Amino acid sequence: MPRIVPILLLCLAGVVCAAEKPNFILIFVDDLGYADIGPFGSKLHRTPHLDRMAAEGRKLTSFYVTANVCTPSRSSLMTGSYPRRVGLDENEKGQWVLFPGNQEGLHPNEITVAETLKAVGYKTACVGKWHLGDQRAFLPTRQGFDSYFGIPFSNDMGHDSRRQPYRYPPLPLLRMEEVIEEEPDQRLLTQRYTEEALTFIDDNKEGPFFLYLAHTMPHWPQYSSEAFAGKSQNGKWGDTVEEIDWSTGEILARLQQLGIDDRTLVVFASDNGGATRHGASNAPLRGGKGTTWEGGHRVCFLARWPGHVPAGTASDELAISVDILPTFAAMAGAEVPADRVIDGKDIRPLLLSEQPQPTPHLAYYYYFMAHLNAVRSGRWKLHLARMGGRYPDYEPNPILELYDLSSDIGETRNLADAFPQVVERLQALAQVARADLGDGKRAGKNVRPPGLIQPAITLTSN
Repeated sequence: MPRIVPILLLCLAGVVCAAEKPNFILIFVDDLGYADIGPFGSKLHRTPHLDRMAAEGRKLTSFYVTANVCTPSRSSLMTGSYPRRVGLDENEKGQWVLFPGNQEGLHPNEITVAETLKAVGYKTACVGKWHLGDQRAFLPTRQGFDSYFGIPFSNDMGHDSRRQPYRYPPLPLLRMEEVIEEEPDQRLLTQRYTEEALTFIDDNKEGPFFLYLAHTMPHWPQYSSEAFAGKSQNGKWGDTVEEIDWSTGEILARLQQLGIDDRTLVVFASDNGGATRHGASNAPLRGGKGTTWEGGHRVCFLARWPGHVPAGTASDELAISVDILPTFAAMAGAEVPADRVIDGKDIRPLLLSEQPQPTPHLAYYYYFMAHLNAVRSGRWKLHLARMGGRYPDYEPNPILELYDLSSDIGETRNLADAFPQVVERLQALAQVARADLGDGKRAGKNVRPPGLIQPAITLTSN
């Protein structure tokens, strides 16, 4: 009895005890559009399990990722820092994502959300797409994950890219750090990822655990299993979305079967805005993947944790993917790295409070590769000087543009001339970002280098 009292006192004082540590499942989908699922307005895609997840949890309608493409976005999710801060805004060849055999990757000295949770007793697994470097020193198993099963980059970076002659070596499927298949049947990927995720949950049902399920789909080229192929109203894109919904339903059902539903926070989000040229919808947002319009950076977000996240609720307060690390850490009783700048904030109030809570962020910064293109603060978004891209709905325009996102989510009415003081305030915030993170060739004072391996090799070879 004398030993129990101090533990109880610690719990009452706010320290998270081992038995109270929640499990975390983070489902991250590739290129999914803002309006590609039912809770965010889709009429084309049948997503009953995600509909249920929203009905039993909370959706954040102003949730942002830090980049409009894969690698930089994922670097923020893992580190709680803007891509520019960890050196993954552009690679050494001036490209905005990593490719097979690139010498850059997430620096081994970075502290990931997996490492943060592992330090307080969590079992960790990464299933699916990694895209933070394919050299062994950069793989998930070197970044805090006990296990890894998946493809380490995009599914078009192999022989099935439909480019002749082959631009890349065969696509590798890894278990841990070893290639177990070359050019795996992509029709079965979502099913195989789901089976792997369920096995991990079964094996670690006593908890606590952290599962990062990063779906390959619906990134191009889209594939679905026989049960879903050709069944949606939106071609191959819709087929993959509906299969991802099925996958989510399998996970939610397993949590209930194991009796750990009320001990598990499940988060569902996309890595960037939807690829509209392949079938995604970002309505009512303007633009999509590869742009710094809202459709490139604002993504769908659902959180479900019975008994903790209020059911059937929504918040339109600003939240960012960098918030995942400090929020999960706070829930688990883990320490956020104190020896470096972390951009994320603890957004437990936004997720758990019954009453509306304000965002902890003064500003959010939209980068296009290394360039600062826009800044949002409160209801206002100021486009500074947008860089042209290779996407058809993205046209260069260096004119200052100010939008009131509370009344004009589609960015249609430029109010810069009507609100010069707002423009001035947001320009001052942009200067803060330029000094801290940098802009283009202008270096920031608080940035860290990416990892670098020389000579770099590919996991497979032609």
